[in-house]
Amino acid sequence: MACNEPSSYFEAANSPEWLKAMQDEIDMIEKNGTWQLTRKPDSKQAIGVKWAPRAWYSRIDSHLIQQGFERSPNEATLYVKHYEEEKRIIVSVYVDDLLVTGTASNFLIEFKKQMEKEFEMSDLGPMKYFPGIEITQCDSGIFISQKKYDLDILKKFKLESCKPVATPLILNETLSKNDEKLLNPSIFRSLVGSLLYLTATRPDSMFSASLLSRFMSSPSQTHLGAAKRVLKFLKGSADHGIWYLRTRDVNLIGYADSDWAGSIDDMKSTSGYLFSLGSGVFSWNAKKQDVVAQSTAEAEYISAAAAANQAIWLRNLLNDLGFQCSSPTKLFCGNKSAIAIAENPIQHGRTKHINVKYHAIRKAEKNLQIKLIHCSSEEQLADSLTKPLPNGRFDDLKMKIGMCKANLKEC
Repeated sequence: MACNEPSSYFEAANSPEWLKAMQDEIDMIEKNGTWQLTRKPDSKQAIGVKWAPRAWYSRIDSHLIQQGFERSPNEATLYVKHYEEEKRIIVSVYVDDLLVTGTASNFLIEFKKQMEKEFEMSDLGPMKYFPGIEITQCDSGIFISQKKYDLDILKKFKLESCKPVATPLILNETLSKNDEKLLNPSIFRSLVGSLLYLTATRPDSMFSASLLSRFMSSPSQTHLGAAKRVLKFLKGSADHGIWYLRTRDVNLIGYADSDWAGSIDDMKSTSGYLFSLGSGVFSWNAKKQDVVAQSTAEAEYISAAAAANQAIWLRNLLNDLGFQCSSPTKLFCGNKSAIAIAENPIQHGRTKHINVKYHAIRKAEKNLQIKLIHCSSEEQLADSLTKPLPNGRFDDLKMKIGMCKANLKEC
């Protein structure tokens, strides 16, 4: 959370602005009829408020379905209404906010008027700020970043005057659970939670945030120092984000990579993947593998399997939006042996121990959903998601995946 937000109800109750916001929210809930106040039975205990949001979702869901929208079977908060000549309206629901886009302005205008009649809603115009993400839109493309949030957490952890560093992690540094423990681990947990939230627009900090999150239960001073270094790195690039060029190209391309036995505590490897669609990357992940890989080929194979699962979901999502993926999704992998395992359905001594769930990648290839392609280390764009890198290599990958400094002159 940003430092200017209250951490409890009692803090919020001391602020006239937050009291007004809470009252406005209650008034809106009562107006929309998504709940009713009732007496608590004497023998029961009250639980946290989690049902009002659920009731609102049920209300908006039934209304959109009634208006001819189809709910995506692959993403429960995504709705699409198709018209003639491939025209469509797409609605994404986030709590009580709606993101609306479409291919015909007249249908959009009609939809917004209808929603304003049914619900107490305001049209805020083109999206500029959404759950901590800043959006700049222009004819040539869209730029997303989290500069304000970045600066807020720097101030929160008293690092706004720190000296920036070039990379989020020190090259060849190893972090272990056996380091001396922190007396107050809450600072570390809060910091790492903030870093994880920033990964929504910062794939360059994805690996470092994922790595540090492994020590949430019992952090050390070394871990805290590494987390603060990530913040120092982000200070030097707070105005960086991802630039998406406007294009009709819906060619989905993925990259899958891994390290091998990178964790010194349990010798497990890290999987990393990212996907692009025409220009800059839009989906990425870095995660420690569940099993101990016995070779680099096995580690890469497990990583490719995770990327294949994501590719299938993304293809299904594109299909729900009305974009057919006519050819297999190219998935670039840097290990020829891993590709050979995926393409060879025969089990043998070197692969029979691999969990059967990872072999689903073979079916994905057979069904022409993905196509594994070998790439060199220099061409592997997911490299920064699995290990610390030297400055030059790190900066080169940032540029190739679409990360850059905001250039508002282009807009």
